[in-house]
Amino acid sequence: MLGYVVPVAIGALYVALNSFVPEPHRRRFNAVMVGGAGAAYISGGGFGLWELAFAAVMAALAFAGLRSYAFIGLGWLLHTAWDVAHHHKGAPIIPSLHDSSFGCALCDPVIAVWCFWLAFRSGARGADAATALR
Repeated sequence: MLGYVVPVAIGALYVALNSFVPEPHRRRFNAVMVGGAGAAYISGGGFGLWELAFAAVMAALAFAGLRSYAFIGLGWLLHTAWDVAHHHKGAPIIPSLHDSSFGCALCDPVIAVWCFWLAFRSGARGADAATALR
């Protein structure tokens, strides 16, 4: 049970701490974080050059995330899928912790939901995902 609760609590703590960061710094910081998450498995993730391709996709989402939380949320959901793939392959994000990718797969959607909520909230004020790539 602890293996399920702790990752969700870590995601909630990440959200809570980020709530103290004022905009636009919060969005920029989260864009950098999701971009960095894309590179988490490069040094030994087990999918070879696909790790670099994934990192490139995440970098593009991070760049778009500088203007919209929707892209940051999408990046966290993609990272969740990448975590699940690594968990099943047996190549954890922290090599000495076998279930670390599983934990990350539980933590990331908590952050993604928060980012989508922020995107929805800011969209109500006129800043939406459609303007992110301009």
